[in-house]
Amino acid sequence: MLKLPSAEYTQRRQQLLAQLPVGAVVLIQAAASQIRNGDVEQDYRQNSNFQYLCGFLEPDAVLVLSNHATGPVSSVFCRSKDKLQEIWHGRRLGVEAAPGALNIDQAFAIDSLAEKLLELLDGASQMLYCFSREDTQQLVQHSLQQLRALSRQGKQCPTYLADLDPLLDAMRLLKSAAEVAQMQAACDISVTAHKRAMSVCKVGMNEYHLAAEVHHQFAVQGSARVAYGSIVAGGDNACILHYTNNDQPLQDSDLVLIDAGCELDHYAADITRTFPVNGRFTAPQKAIYELVLAAHQAALGVIKPGAPFSAMQDAAVAVMTQGLLDLGLLEGTLENNIDEQSYRQYYMHNIGHWLGMDVHDVGIYKIDGESRPLEVGMVTTVEPGLYIDPEDETIDPQWRGIGVRIEDNILVTSDGYLNLTQALPVSVADIEALMASA
Repeated sequence: MLKLPSAEYTQRRQQLLAQLPVGAVVLIQAAASQIRNGDVEQDYRQNSNFQYLCGFLEPDAVLVLSNHATGPVSSVFCRSKDKLQEIWHGRRLGVEAAPGALNIDQAFAIDSLAEKLLELLDGASQMLYCFSREDTQQLVQHSLQQLRALSRQGKQCPTYLADLDPLLDAMRLLKSAAEVAQMQAACDISVTAHKRAMSVCKVGMNEYHLAAEVHHQFAVQGSARVAYGSIVAGGDNACILHYTNNDQPLQDSDLVLIDAGCELDHYAADITRTFPVNGRFTAPQKAIYELVLAAHQAALGVIKPGAPFSAMQDAAVAVMTQGLLDLGLLEGTLENNIDEQSYRQYYMHNIGHWLGMDVHDVGIYKIDGESRPLEVGMVTTVEPGLYIDPEDETIDPQWRGIGVRIEDNILVTSDGYLNLTQALPVSVADIEALMASA
């Protein structure tokens, strides 16, 4: 499996500290283990921010970065080696091996965190941590209370507390060459999985059969984890945006919408394709599909550095609204329908979202109230869709229950964009040809 080099994590820590004054201390925690039910734990997944700075996959860990006048110092707290625990629960890196393995200056046992953290915080000018995490809030407040209680002994608390999230959000939003390579690999695996689903799809299969085909392809190609709960929605289930039951039979003359992507070394792919269960679009399905595809292409056409993020949505909305008017699903003028957002009856979400270590990745979408300009290195999804209520008796029956979404993963480049998922068929002709050749 492709993995980021250790130098990537070192560079990120250096980049973060370079933005901070001398005397600043950064603290970030690993994700805690989570219970699924009873005493069964969820499959462990590291906190994205902790992983971004450290590349360490174990729970019960804390990273502290100190910006001393003499130079930065990185410290990690982790679990000690324990033969009995490792027999039952798996191998641990251990304190002794951690500095070399993680390219960290020093390591301590997590059991010593309370004591050692006071030493690391003493005299710091400011402290940064993720305000979004309640467990970290509790840890920091407890440590500061202890440090204040030692003021008569000359101990000094940080005088300024700041949220680490905005700094890390901004860093994570712009992908390095190594990150792009990782995401391209995740996309390539996911493209192959979607092709597999198209190739094996047959009337009478269940939605979970296709989900299993997708997940099997993820695994055999080197990804052991999905980036999010896969959506396999046949027929009017496609009109449920976050449908994850995946337990209904696939019917003849229905479409099936698959929204699925793998995760590779903590980087996500996020792809949606919609195709006919029997391999052939009906005329109404084709009309809706090609309208969504035209909107998708319109959104891609405005992507370039400096263009506002909202330009993609505006371009897609204009195309889809006119198309809905042409099909008789909306009435009136194009301008009025856009102004009144009448299209929201059929297209109720926005064009996409940032993509990276989280499928809905970090980063703000507006700056000073205005849509954020696109920059080289950003990765976004582009995913217009139309979802026609199967119970809407005010519209022609031929349209009811049709749900279509088309989603690709797009890297902003200096000369426009690169579609990381362009290898997956998207036109009606190409989808039907792939399914016919299976």
